[in-house]
Amino acid sequence: MTLLNDLPFARLQFYLTSPYPCSYLAAQTARSQVVTPAHLVDDMAYSQLIQSGFRRSGLFTYRPQCASCQACIPVRVVVNEFTPSRTQRRTGKRNADLVAEPRRPFFDAEHYKLYQRYQASRHAGGGMDHDDRDQYAHFLLQSNVDTYLVEFREARVLRMVSVIDQVEDGLSAVYTFFDPDLSQRSLGVYSVLWQIELARNLGLPYVYLGYWIEASRKMAYKSQYQPLQGLIDDDWRIFLPAQT
Repeated sequence: MTLLNDLPFARLQFYLTSPYPCSYLAAQTARSQVVTPAHLVDDMAYSQLIQSGFRRSGLFTYRPQCASCQACIPVRVVVNEFTPSRTQRRTGKRNADLVAEPRRPFFDAEHYKLYQRYQASRHAGGGMDHDDRDQYAHFLLQSNVDTYLVEFREARVLRMVSVIDQVEDGLSAVYTFFDPDLSQRSLGVYSVLWQIELARNLGLPYVYLGYWIEASRKMAYKSQYQPLQGLIDDDWRIFLPAQT
């Protein structure tokens, strides 16, 4: 894409990683295109990178670059056209008692304890369930862009934490973890709905949800938020998974 040859990318470099085991598709290997140096990926650069399908994990900015697989499709919700489904409306009402407080990223032992519980319950054996304090901080608290850590509390009890980036044309859902004992409340769904409403209030057109992967249960859920756009052949277009 010509975008990557323009400012503010003149000082950025892009390299391809060696193959590594895919985190989402069993028996598959993956490669990523990575942006360096990390300290130059600021608000302006990242706002344009995310429009080209990149994501960030801490200070690590990347996009899938697998020669024989195009399963990872960047997706974003079109905020002003989004209408929640009946199930999503029920989820919103079920969690209306949660109080959200956006804060700048910081380490908090209460957050970290909830993160550990979430990983042990939802992603046992995935590696992140053994993240120590430093790994947690590198993953979620380090950022060179406009990042918020949002606490969701019920009667002062911490129920969920969402990490969100604000970019030029929207919000980017970085990561959410929540009380795994409250599965009936669909807190992950509520987090996305809350971010869509926040983007609407801020006058931002999109909420970036990362990569949709049809064969991965952890990633395929994103098609529930319609209308959804997918970055296909370097073009953002309305994305209906059943028709792709």
